[in-house]
Amino acid sequence: MTTGALWHEKYMWWDTRHASVFIPSGGWLEPDEHAENPRTKRRLKNLLDATGLSAQLQWLEPREATVEELCRVHDREYVDRMKALSDDNGGDAGELTPFAGGGFEIAALAAGGVIAAAEAVRDRVVDNAYAITRPPGHHAERDRGRGFCMFGNVAVAARHLQAAGLGRIAVVDWDVHHGNGTQQAFWEDPSVLTISLHQDGYYPHESGYADERGGGAGHGSNINVPLPPGTGTAGYEYAFDEVVVPALERFRPEFVFVASGFDSSALDPLGRQMLHSEGYRRLTRRMLDVAGSVAGGRLLGVHEGGYSAGYVPFCGLAVFEELSGIRTEADDPFLDFLSAMAGQDLAPHQKDVVDGLVPLVAEVPAPQPAPDH
Repeated sequence: MTTGALWHEKYMWWDTRHASVFIPSGGWLEPDEHAENPRTKRRLKNLLDATGLSAQLQWLEPREATVEELCRVHDREYVDRMKALSDDNGGDAGELTPFAGGGFEIAALAAGGVIAAAEAVRDRVVDNAYAITRPPGHHAERDRGRGFCMFGNVAVAARHLQAAGLGRIAVVDWDVHHGNGTQQAFWEDPSVLTISLHQDGYYPHESGYADERGGGAGHGSNINVPLPPGTGTAGYEYAFDEVVVPALERFRPEFVFVASGFDSSALDPLGRQMLHSEGYRRLTRRMLDVAGSVAGGRLLGVHEGGYSAGYVPFCGLAVFEELSGIRTEADDPFLDFLSAMAGQDLAPHQKDVVDGLVPLVAEVPAPQPAPDH
């Protein structure tokens, strides 16, 4: 098995400027490092290098997405405005998305990097892949950036694949925050199944609820799994087994993206969920299995959030190990502690939430048989 990996040093140069956690500095907020900073992703790449796993991956070259490619998801006026702000020393893309001069080119490189990785998986250059990109993308909407995201990296890549002839695509998002931008991009499109597992009632607060099912012809092709705060590994696995995997089996995509945020981990400063590295490994195994059965194995992970500089590397390493089938000598030093914490078992109220979503699987649009001639 060959696993592709994508990275570029310029991703680490995306500048979110000074903040206190994620609020811009000023007034009573003393300047500090923004929560969305390079350390988590750089340390993941460093751990891949230190374990020797990097040398066993096939590294892919990113490129900048073109304006035409970005405009398959975003309004031209918004794309042009981001370029103008970037050329004029930066600004804010809309909501909680500060960026410095030159940010447009880095964000376009992130979206184009996901396109390049998707092409490599589609064309069987690699069996599967993971893109360590920055800035993240799943909050970016048609006409504004949100939540540290300028462009919808996964959405742009999905539309690129469809423009090149691919049909049905699925996106599974396990970031702790709702993938509102991805949901918006495909709201009325029955050819793209979007599934978001996230902390209930978290950012962005107005979306991510179970009754958001898609509109018009796309009804049934959007599933939100709003999990209660404190949901641990068993709760996530139950949601995958009862909702995510059955929905993918019914939809039968030709390509599967995972919007991979590691802010659902038990050590994340911005999330209140309880996943550990072994949990991410098990979820990756489920994704590999279902992609193998319905999508010819075409699976691409795309990095989203995750703000624990100490723990993101071990969660990411577990995903890379599972994708590649290669186990390194690196053990997660936090795993015993996190596994023993209360909250890792499936709680009754978590089970009730997932059980209430099971009927939605039957509404997922299944492929239509070819007409007889």
